[in-house]
Amino acid sequence: MSKVLLHPGYFPSISTFVALAKASHVVFETGDHFQKQTHRNRMYIYSPNGLQLLNVPIKHIKEGHQKMRDVRLETAFDWQKQHFKSLEAAYRTSPFFEYFEDDLRPIFEKKHEFLWDLNYQTLEIVSHCLGLDFPYEETEEYHKEVTDVLDFRYLIQGKKDPTLIEPYVQVFGDKHGFLNNLSILDLLFNEGRRALDYLKRQSLAGL
Repeated sequence: MSKVLLHPGYFPSISTFVALAKASHVVFETGDHFQKQTHRNRMYIYSPNGLQLLNVPIKHIKEGHQKMRDVRLETAFDWQKQHFKSLEAAYRTSPFFEYFEDDLRPIFEKKHEFLWDLNYQTLEIVSHCLGLDFPYEETEEYHKEVTDVLDFRYLIQGKKDPTLIEPYVQVFGDKHGFLNNLSILDLLFNEGRRALDYLKRQSLAGL
């Protein structure tokens, strides 16, 4: 068991939750700048047509970089309703969608102002569904290099995450094959409470 440094993402990848499940203590990065095309505001699910991206719209600034903590959500259209409908289409027939549906619904009903608060709520609710409890703290300032924790901040990049996970049964696996390292929701809806034991069995470089 180890102390790990992570970015809080939007319904993060399975590999992120492997780090959470295997860590003795978690530190969340708070001093970074927002970066486009990362899991900070997007997740990948397994839809009837294969891989599907769900993106949370944010309000961009005209100049410079935004601190992740300062990123505001775009409220011009109802992306929450769209995301929940996509999850229903993808997982309504999965073994555990109905079991966890009421736990997850508040995320798609509460009108958050900041992406940071939304991401934390997804972490808290999914962790509760998994039966996963982990102590955490937040960084006080950003450091590119760290020495006192295991640095898993790269997991937020998605495309730079090389993690290969053990295959499990997915709803449309017979049609499209196994899709690796999707949002934690894919594992939760297909494996239910067995998902935590699954996470603990996976390997992650450095853990």
